[in-house]
Amino acid sequence: MNYPTFPTRFRPFSGILDQFFSNIDQIQGSDEHFGLAPRVNITENGDGFKLEMQAPGYDKEDLKLNLENDVLTISAEKEHEELKENERYTRREFSQSSFSRSFRLPQTVDAEKISAEHVNGVLKVSIPKKVEVKPATKQINIG
Repeated sequence: MNYPTFPTRFRPFSGILDQFFSNIDQIQGSDEHFGLAPRVNITENGDGFKLEMQAPGYDKEDLKLNLENDVLTISAEKEHEELKENERYTRREFSQSSFSRSFRLPQTVDAEKISAEHVNGVLKVSIPKKVEVKPATKQINIG
């Protein structure tokens, strides 16, 4: 069905609807990610989870990982270099870049064993699951 198009000034609720539906996509795990946050892949196997985040242009010193109340937050902030003597900008559109992404971890992870490495512009975070301890069973003889 074709709906007539109206100029933006005649669609007062279009921004609200766009925001509502974009949030639904994020909750459901849509492949489209709106905004400037780095892209993330998360895989799971029997031993745990592997999170890989694209972080080109960031050194490992720029990246910070924080775990608080079962929420893993990955953030970065990078200041861009100042000009050298006898240099001047003819155009400058950026001076700093930053991001922050948070992930709620399930109760099954072993937070003490989370590890991370930065390889070729990709941050790789290993999130192992807790080893499930099964209660010991004991055979009792009837006397």
